[in-house]
Amino acid sequence: MHWKKLLIAFIAAFVFLFFFGFIWYGMLMQSAHHEVPTLLRPEADFKRYFPCLVLGHLVMAFFFTVLCVRFVPGGGLGATAAFGILVGLLYAGPHLISFAVQPLTPKIFGGWTLGAIIQFTIAGAIIGAIYKPAPAHVTFVKERPR
Repeated sequence: MHWKKLLIAFIAAFVFLFFFGFIWYGMLMQSAHHEVPTLLRPEADFKRYFPCLVLGHLVMAFFFTVLCVRFVPGGGLGATAAFGILVGLLYAGPHLISFAVQPLTPKIFGGWTLGAIIQFTIAGAIIGAIYKPAPAHVTFVKERPR
């Protein structure tokens, strides 16, 4: 494992996941979230728990980066983006369970699921672009003139 590349990929993934989450869930889905007023914390409480939000993104970014690096053997942008799609689809399960037990609207369920797929696909591509596998050792042999 190349630790410097891993650290850079992790930081890039964290920055992307955090800002995508802010834009997608915090801005674009804000009206859908307000349809269920008891779903989210009041603004004053949210500010108190903001460090937990940041820590959650750090944990997601770190372990997603490690999973991409460790379990996508070919690496590269396409393979890790495909892996990101699978991780995003994995999130559909917990979102569906939340939909069954919480007063979520279909719009919230769909937005959360689509957001996770987009978010992890792009994050996977970012990680793959940064943490490219080292090229196989290539030996060049000079051809002798005939």
